[in-house]
Amino acid sequence: MQNITKEKLDKYFSIAEKALEKAKASKEKINIKNGRKEFIDMIENYLSDARHFERKKDFVNAFAALNYAHGWLDAGARLGIFDVHDPGLFAQD
Repeated sequence: MQNITKEKLDKYFSIAEKALEKAKASKEKINIKNGRKEFIDMIENYLSDARHFERKKDFVNAFAALNYAHGWLDAGARLGIFDVHDPGLFAQD
């Protein structure tokens, strides 16, 4: 898979929009006890997925997994889970 089809894009827009609506309607629940470990685990898992897709020459899904990994990195920085200050690497600066 080398191209992102309109159908795939529509699918992920739909998922993201439904997830956002559910998130907006939910209450805040914070359990930060293992937050840093959970974030790092998710980032490492998405990076591993990206490498897996890259080896399969599925660059579209590799790119998507990289973006998920970086989204977790940016969210962790924004929430203060990571004390990082590098605008070249993180969106929060």
